[in-house]
Amino acid sequence: MERADPAPRAEAPVPEHPPTDPPLALELLVHGVAGASPAELLGDPRTVRISGDSTAAVFRRAEDADAEAHPERYAGRAVPEAYCWSRLTSGNGARALWLLLLPFMVVNLAHWARPAPSTDDPAPRAVRAYGVLVRVVALSLTVLLISAACEVSLDLLAWQCAGSAHCAGSRSWLGFLAPGGGWWAQPGRRLALGALVPAALTGLLWYLANRTWSAYESQPPPAGTADPDAASDTAPALGRPGFWYGRRFVARLRAAHTAAGLLTVAVAVAVPTARHDRRAGVPALDVLGWILLALLAAGAVTVAWVVCRRGRTEDRPDHRLQRAALTRLPVVALALLAAVLLYACWSRPGWTSEGRLPGDFAFGVLMLGQGLCVLALAGVARSLHRRAPDASVALRGLGGPAVAMLGCALGGVMSAGVAQRVADWLDGGATPGAPGAPLPGPPVLLSWQAAVLPPLLLVLAGLAARFAVRGNRDRRRLAASVAGEYPGETPDRDRSRRIAGARTAAALTDSAPAFVAAVSGVTLVLGAAALAGSWLSGEVPGEAARGTLPPLETAARLAQDAGSWLVGFGCVLFVAWGRRAYRDPAARRTIGILWDVGTFWPRAAHPFAPPCYAERAVPDLIWRMAGWTERTGGRLVISGHSQGSVLAAAAVWQLPPPVRRRVALLTYGSPLARLYGRWFPAYFGPGPLAAFHRELDCWRNLWRATDPIGGPALPGPHGMALSEVDRGPLPDPVAYGRSARNPLPAPILGHADYQADPAFAAERDALLALLDRAAGGGVPGQRPSDGPLPAASPPLVPGTVSRGPGASAGPPGTAG
Repeated sequence: MERADPAPRAEAPVPEHPPTDPPLALELLVHGVAGASPAELLGDPRTVRISGDSTAAVFRRAEDADAEAHPERYAGRAVPEAYCWSRLTSGNGARALWLLLLPFMVVNLAHWARPAPSTDDPAPRAVRAYGVLVRVVALSLTVLLISAACEVSLDLLAWQCAGSAHCAGSRSWLGFLAPGGGWWAQPGRRLALGALVPAALTGLLWYLANRTWSAYESQPPPAGTADPDAASDTAPALGRPGFWYGRRFVARLRAAHTAAGLLTVAVAVAVPTARHDRRAGVPALDVLGWILLALLAAGAVTVAWVVCRRGRTEDRPDHRLQRAALTRLPVVALALLAAVLLYACWSRPGWTSEGRLPGDFAFGVLMLGQGLCVLALAGVARSLHRRAPDASVALRGLGGPAVAMLGCALGGVMSAGVAQRVADWLDGGATPGAPGAPLPGPPVLLSWQAAVLPPLLLVLAGLAARFAVRGNRDRRRLAASVAGEYPGETPDRDRSRRIAGARTAAALTDSAPAFVAAVSGVTLVLGAAALAGSWLSGEVPGEAARGTLPPLETAARLAQDAGSWLVGFGCVLFVAWGRRAYRDPAARRTIGILWDVGTFWPRAAHPFAPPCYAERAVPDLIWRMAGWTERTGGRLVISGHSQGSVLAAAAVWQLPPPVRRRVALLTYGSPLARLYGRWFPAYFGPGPLAAFHRELDCWRNLWRATDPIGGPALPGPHGMALSEVDRGPLPDPVAYGRSARNPLPAPILGHADYQADPAFAAERDALLALLDRAAGGGVPGQRPSDGPLPAASPPLVPGTVSRGPGASAGPPGTAG
C-alpha cells in the first residue's frame, strides 16, 4: 500500500531544548488510507527518521532535523513532520490471508456500531446486554469456523472417504486409513487423526492473536494523558484512558475462544464415539463416554461464562492479567481434547463408518442460535435508539445488528463453500448428496447455504442497477447547474457532466445504509428459508425439489451447483484481490477504506479478528504530541487526511487539557461524521463530536462535494456544514475551463491533494495564529473562544463554492 521509505539511512536524535520565544511551531502530518512516503508528505526526497521503527515512524526533512536548536530559522512558519503508519495495515502478500478471517472482523464492528445511549437515561443494562449478545455471536463464529474444519477433516475425509473402499482406494495417501489398512483403519482412530487438523487451526489462530496482541494491545499509553478519576459513564468513550489499552480483555477473550475451538474438536470426536459405545453395549466405555461428555459440557458453560461475564474496561488502563483464565482454561480444554482422542483410539472391532457424522443438527443449532441472537440484538438496539433518537444514525440504530447479520452470513457461506468444494473434489464427477453418489457429502444444511448465494447475487445485481439508474438521473440534474458555480465561464456540456458524475459517484457513499439494510434483510430471509428447507426435507436442494414444477426443479439444481462453484471461486478471488490490495496502492484505494475502518476498532468482541492498528498508532501520536510540547513549549498543528484524521482526532481526544491547549487539529477528506458518525454513533455521533469541539476550539475541517469519503465534521440538515469547524465544499476542480492562469484543464481531485488547495495553508496558518493568541493573551486553562479564526471562512450554503480569505470575485482558483 505505502510507497514509503522502508529503511531510512539516518535517524536524527532530537535533543532536549528549553522553550523558545517565540515558541516553535510544528505541523504533524498524518496520511490516509492510501498511504504516502515521507518524501511525498514532506515534499522533499531527503528525509530522516526522528522516532519510531520500520513499521510506524515520524519523519522530517533532513534540513529540519535540528529545528529545535535553531528556532530563529522558523519564524512565521511551522516545522513539517510526517507520521507514516501505513505499514501497520499493509506489507507482503501473505498478510492478505487475514481476509479469510473477515467474518470475525465484521462481527467485531457490530460491537462498536451500538446506538448512543441517552444522557438522561444511559440504560446501562441495555448497553451491557448489547455487548453480551455481540460477544455470543462472535463466539458462535469461532465455533462455526472450527466446525467447518471438523466437517472437512473428520466427516468428509476421515469418516466418509477413508471409510469407503472406492474413495480411499483411488487416493494412495489415504490407503493406511481404508478398511483393512491397519491400526488406523478403525473409525475412532481415523477421527482422532483427523482431529489434529482443526486442533492445529485453533492453535494457529491462538498464535496469530497472541503475536498481534503483544504488538498492538500491549502498547502502554503515556502516563497522565487522561485522568482516570475524571472518567465517567457519560464522558465520551474515546477520551477515556483505557480505551486504547485492551490488553487484559483481549487476553481473556483469546483464552476463551481458544478453549471453545479445542472443545468443539473434542465434541466432534466424542459424540459419534460415545454413540457407538451406547449402541454396542460396552458398559465401561459407555460410562467413560458419558463422563467425557459431561466434562465437555462443563467446559462449554465455563467458556460462555468467561465471555459473558465482563466487557471492556475503559475508565482506566488495566494492566492486570487473569492468569487463571489465560492459562488454565486453554490447558484444561487441551487436556480434555487429549483425553477424548485417547478414548476414541480404544480398540472397537466391528465398528464401521456409515452415512454422515451428526453435523446437520449441530450446524442447524448454530445457525438458529445466530439468527435469534441477531434478532435480540436488534431489539436492544432499537430500545437504545428510541431513548436517544438521531436521524443521522444509519438504519435507525439497527446498523449493529445488520453488520452482525452480515458477519454470520459470511461465516456460513464460506464454511458451506469450503465443505462443498472438498465434497465435489472427493466425489469426482458425482453430485454430493445425490442418489448414486459414492459419498453422502456434507450436511444438507451446508448445501442449502451454498445454494442461497445465486439468489443473493441476483438481489445485489438488482440493487446495483437501481443505484446506477438513480445515479445517472442525479448526474443529469446536477450537470445543468455546475457551470453556474463558476461565474464568467462558458458552459461546457462534457465538462459539466464529468464534474456532476464525480459528485454523484461520491454521493453513493450515503446510500450505503440502504444497501446494507437490503443485503442483511435478504440474507436473514434466505438463511431462514435454507434452515427450514434442510430440516423439513432432509435432502439437498436439487433432490428436495425433484418432482415439483419443472422450472422450480431446474432452478434448485442450478442454485445448488452454481452456489458451490461460486463460493469456491469467490474465496480464491477474494484472497487474490486482498493480496493485490496489500501490495498495490491503486488497488488499495478501492477497498482500503472498508478494511481500515474494520481494523481501526479494538478487538472488543472477537480476539481472532485482524489486529487493531489504532492501538499502536494512537499511542504513538499521543506520545509524540505530549512529549514535544512538554519539551519545547511550542505550538502544534496535527493535520490528518482521510483515515489519518480519525487517528489524529482520537489521539487529541486522549491528551490532557494542558497539552490540548497547545494543539490544533486540521482534518481534510475526513470520514469522522459521514462514515464513523453514521455507523458508530456512540463514539463519533453528533453528541461526542460536539463535546470534542467544546474541548478543542482549534479545529477546522476541509471537504469537497466530489469526495466519496470526506464530508462535514459537524453537519447540519441534509449533510451541509453549519458550524465554524467546517470549510467547504471546496471548489473541485479549482477551474471550470481554460484560462490564462489555468491553461490546461484542472483535474477533479475528489479525495486527493487537499494540501495543494490554498484553503489548506490558510486554515493551518489561522490555527497557528489562534494558538499564538491563546498563549499570549489567554488565561491558562481557559478556552480561546473570543471570536472567529483570523482566516476562517463562513459555512457555505448548497450550490456555492468555498473561497479562501481575500478571494476575488473571479472563478475558483484564480485568486492565487
